[in-house]
Amino acid sequence: MSANNLGEAVVVITGASGRLGARMMQRFADHGATVVVIDRNPDRLPGDLPAQVFRANVTDETETVAVFQEIGQRFGHIDALIHSVGMWAGKPFLETSLDDWELIMRVNLTSTVLCFREAARLMQGRGGRLIGIASGQGADKGRAKQAGYSASKAGVIRVVEAVAGEFAGTGITAHAIAPSAILFDEAPDQKGVPVSDFVDLAVYLCSPAGASLNGATLRAYGTMW
Repeated sequence: MSANNLGEAVVVITGASGRLGARMMQRFADHGATVVVIDRNPDRLPGDLPAQVFRANVTDETETVAVFQEIGQRFGHIDALIHSVGMWAGKPFLETSLDDWELIMRVNLTSTVLCFREAARLMQGRGGRLIGIASGQGADKGRAKQAGYSASKAGVIRVVEAVAGEFAGTGITAHAIAPSAILFDEAPDQKGVPVSDFVDLAVYLCSPAGASLNGATLRAYGTMW
C-alpha cells in the first residue's frame, strides 16, 4: 500500500449491509480511511454512513466491472479491498442440488475472483491489499453436511495464494482471514473469535506493518471450535 497510514488510504468494503461488513466499514472509518462501500442492497444501510456507497451485485461480472470502473473514475485508485460478501449453507451431501452448489460457489468464490481482479486493476503501479474471507472449513478441514461451503472457502484460499504469487514484487498483496466462528452478540461462553478481534486483523494487514506479508491465511480461531 502506498499510503503511509490509513488516513491516506482508500478502502473498498463489499457487503456493508451484513454484520461483518458493517463492522469493517466503521472500524476503517474510525482509523481515518476513506471508506467506499459496494452493496447490492444499499437501501438497507443507515443514512449517516461514514462511507461513500455504490450499488452492485458482485456475483455478476458486468456489474462488478462497472462499479469498480466508477470507483476508479471517482477516486483514481484504491489502496485496499476487504471482500466480506459471503454466505453459509449446510445440507446433507446427497440432498445438495446443483443449484445449491452453484449458488454458494458464486457468492463465496466467484465474487472473490471478480472483486480481486477489478480491485487489482485499480492498484496497478502503486500497490494495495486484497483481503478475502475464508473459514476453518476451507483452511484446515471440510465439515460434514458442508461440502459446498467447505469447497468454496478452500477455493478462496487458493485464489489468494495464486494472486499473491502473480503480483509478488509489485506492491499488491493478497490475504485470507479464516475464522472458526465470528462472535457478534453471542453468549460469552460461545466458541469463536470476537468480531472486534477479527476486524483488527484486517486493519493490521492494511497498515504499513502488514506490508511484509503476502499470500497469508490468518487462522482467526479465537477460542477453538
